[in-house]
Amino acid sequence: MFATPDIAREDRPDGSVVLRSREPLGSYPSSVVAMLRQHADASPLRTLIAQRDETRHWQRVSYGEVRARADAIGQALLDRGLGPQRPLLILSGNSIAHFLLTMGAMTVGAPVAPVSVAYSLQSKGHERITAIAGLLRPGMVFAEDGYVFSAALACVDAAVVVGRGQDAAPGAEPLRALLDTTAGADVEDAYQRIGPDTVAKVLFTSGSTGTPKGVLNTHRMLCSNQQAIRQVWPFLADEPPVLCDWLPWSHTFGGNHNMNLVLHNGGTLHIDEGKPSPELFGRTLANLAEVAPTISFNVPAGYAQLVPALEDDRALAESFFSRLRLIFNAAAALPASLRARLAALASGVTGREIPVTGAWGATETAPAVTAAHFAYTEARCIGVPLPGLDVKLAPVGEATEIRVRGDAVTPGYLDRPEETARAFDEDGFYRSGDAVGMIDPGDAGQGLYFQGRIAEDFKLDTGTFVRVGAVRTALLSAVPLLSDAVIAGENRSYVAALAWLNPAEAGELSLDPVDGCLPHPELRGQLGKLLGEFNAAHGSAGRVERLLVLADPPDLDAGEVTDKGYLNQRRVLDTRAAFVARLYADDPDPAVITADVRQGESWS
Repeated sequence: MFATPDIAREDRPDGSVVLRSREPLGSYPSSVVAMLRQHADASPLRTLIAQRDETRHWQRVSYGEVRARADAIGQALLDRGLGPQRPLLILSGNSIAHFLLTMGAMTVGAPVAPVSVAYSLQSKGHERITAIAGLLRPGMVFAEDGYVFSAALACVDAAVVVGRGQDAAPGAEPLRALLDTTAGADVEDAYQRIGPDTVAKVLFTSGSTGTPKGVLNTHRMLCSNQQAIRQVWPFLADEPPVLCDWLPWSHTFGGNHNMNLVLHNGGTLHIDEGKPSPELFGRTLANLAEVAPTISFNVPAGYAQLVPALEDDRALAESFFSRLRLIFNAAAALPASLRARLAALASGVTGREIPVTGAWGATETAPAVTAAHFAYTEARCIGVPLPGLDVKLAPVGEATEIRVRGDAVTPGYLDRPEETARAFDEDGFYRSGDAVGMIDPGDAGQGLYFQGRIAEDFKLDTGTFVRVGAVRTALLSAVPLLSDAVIAGENRSYVAALAWLNPAEAGELSLDPVDGCLPHPELRGQLGKLLGEFNAAHGSAGRVERLLVLADPPDLDAGEVTDKGYLNQRRVLDTRAAFVARLYADDPDPAVITADVRQGESWS
């Protein structure tokens, strides 16, 4: 199932360490469209993509049908002047229409720029959509529903295409007009001009700055990355993957890693319209009851919702695990307790071990850089470098930054030469800003473990260095009632946290907010007990002395959530300074949960 790691190590005079796989990267397709065409020729009737329609039935489109519709859309885009300098901007989320437009644009060399739906629907002022459109200068913008996306569409100076709701977007064309176009020789001519260095996508990422940057994603990046993944997961060559996936295509995990994994290996992607949120997660469970995946891809928040549901529903668990080969987590470290529960569930339901594995990557790396294609016990393990990629472990202050060089790395940012220059070091390695450590400094084959964002770490007033990523992951592992947390304490005498509840674990305990917090007596009692146990097992840099559970979710417009859906730690601490002050008050108010680690006890 997994290739055996064979990692070379180079220790450099400057204190950095370079790791690389001794297995050379094999040949790979020239473009993502070449992947599509290969499988359309070999298996034209196999389902490539499926989505539920209004009647809740699965609408399926085969490889042959996708190829034909992509050619039609490609001709329509050429007729409307799209091409390498006039990209396609997509505002709405995952759908068959979104997928067909992506394949059509790529077929004729027009870059595709899918952006987070939150920028259109959760933002009040649409500042990010306006900034993205100004930087991208698209030739066309698409939204599934003209009514729902009307305000965002009005911010973009480009031709408009909608799947429905044409009346709400003045001058908009229906998607049907593109699909009804007859493909001519121009499509094949444009396809033949695509090369490995042609820009396939522009993915926008803002990180902690809040200012969107367009990451150039070339076909070389995307195709080489899939070849590297197949070499460490060789079972993919013989077992086309079947996915039931919600991860957004505006982010590299869902839109590059998972979408291209299906295309490269001739698999099938079922679009899950659910999400790990209280109002939508029921749809995910209904979909998983009907579609048994061969690989499960998710982020920690998704597994935090899924595990309790599987534990409570044996029939669902039996369906979910029935043909599952691999459970994969990325985007953030999976709490150790959650990983253990997943493994126990798989073994208890199937009687066999199903690997729960992790990886690391970035939007700028297409995305996979490392993978844990071996057995391991450290939950934060992100594995070893994939074939064809050099990984540098560079000392940065008290941390070690992971940097990357190879075919899967971006050439830079759209029209941001200064940002591009800052993103690479003197040896041409992409600077990720993430901290890692070696599980066994004497054996690179044991892999790396993730330590969080370097910019988030801080020191207490005692001089003690706090690794925020490690504390956050350990806290969420020990206290499953919490879905996420922000760690405070810079220049303070102890660490504290602002947190949010995991509704799948908390049930009705999340009711009745008071002054922006959730002081439910039973909730406070449970959290107090768990926090005391957590603190009794950790040193001063790892304890969380006080905790506030917040009622209001993180605010996108305030910059509290990045484009990837993760918490911007420093921004949350700034915007919620009043709550931080309550954490550190000499006489804390009743909502603050305080742990007495000296006695190994806690109270609220």
